[in-house]
Amino acid sequence: MKIDGACLCGAITFEAQVDPDKVVVCHCIDCQILSGAPYRASVPVREGDLAFTQGTPKVYVKTAESGNRRALGFCGECGSPFYSTNVEGAPKVYMLRIGAVRQRDKLVPRKQIWRKSALSWVEHVADLESFEKGMPPRS
Repeated sequence: MKIDGACLCGAITFEAQVDPDKVVVCHCIDCQILSGAPYRASVPVREGDLAFTQGTPKVYVKTAESGNRRALGFCGECGSPFYSTNVEGAPKVYMLRIGAVRQRDKLVPRKQIWRKSALSWVEHVADLESFEKGMPPRS
């Protein structure tokens, strides 16, 4: 499936070819901290199937819980995350963050990883009181 996307400020854009059946939700603590959310959804992209069409992401290298060094690509202007990838070894596989993908609604996760780090309440989000837009009026 061909996809495209951009960061929040629009300084960086990209195109990619992905397999929509490979989307995962990661509950690892690093993904929670880096996304500011209880989990992060990503899809793997082979090195030759991802092209930045405008701008170049900044890269931060971190060491994961597994001990692997991971390069994290993000917009240097607005901070939007784009991917993580291996630092050493080839071929590179980019875990593209679907939040920056325009077609993100079509990229439905098929599995969850690092479930041991999942927050206990994520199972119950669908049961919460919901509002279609914004917050309810204050009483």
